[in-house]
Amino acid sequence: MREIIFDTETTGLDPREDRIIEIGGVELVNRFPTGRSFHVFINPQGRDVHPEAQAVHGIGNADLADKPPFPEVAAKFLEFIDGAKLVAHNAGFDMGFVNAELARLGTPAIGPERVVDTLALARRKHPMGPNSLDALCRRYGIDNSRRTKHGALLDSELLAEVYIELIGGKQAALILDAVSVTPAGDAAMIHVELSVRARPEPLPERISDAERADHARLVAELGEKSIWAQLGQAEQKIRLPA
Repeated sequence: MREIIFDTETTGLDPREDRIIEIGGVELVNRFPTGRSFHVFINPQGRDVHPEAQAVHGIGNADLADKPPFPEVAAKFLEFIDGAKLVAHNAGFDMGFVNAELARLGTPAIGPERVVDTLALARRKHPMGPNSLDALCRRYGIDNSRRTKHGALLDSELLAEVYIELIGGKQAALILDAVSVTPAGDAAMIHVELSVRARPEPLPERISDAERADHARLVAELGEKSIWAQLGQAEQKIRLPA
């Protein structure tokens, strides 16, 4: 199973007017990083970066002047994510901007069935929060000391580690036969199927013969109508051959 953990940075908060200025993504196959990544800065084509947004990600208008516009990077981005699930934190925000950019090109939108929202997963697993990316890194012991500001590629790398922990951790990933995550949204759920191997030898009895005899005497003292006596009779019937 192929998944792309991705993040965007933008000029502001409104996808109808603001533009994407950075996209970063990393590839997971069967929940393990492959080393493949995607990263690009994007010229917002005349749209200025809001000061509030620049304070978050540190990217200014001058930084983007010589960068390609979205139409020039769209094909490579779509090729990178082709056929994969898309995983993002607060995915509605990122997908709103991605689909707005695709709409400007006349390209079909990416449907919600392809998207997993890690914020929704975190809210279900940790309903008391906090569930920001930084908070989840602290919760899972993931080093985010490099994250002095938001950055699409770094945030994607950190989110990949958080995502693996959210769905059961690295150890659990070693024994997963199949894992499916429902599309993004408040009702996102995880379905996990595990391989259970039979023991080569049964465990030894934990009850001695003396303890079993003591129990039988106690049940006899309780009388035939006691629940213990009835359970014993039922077990004997089950064990009798047909």
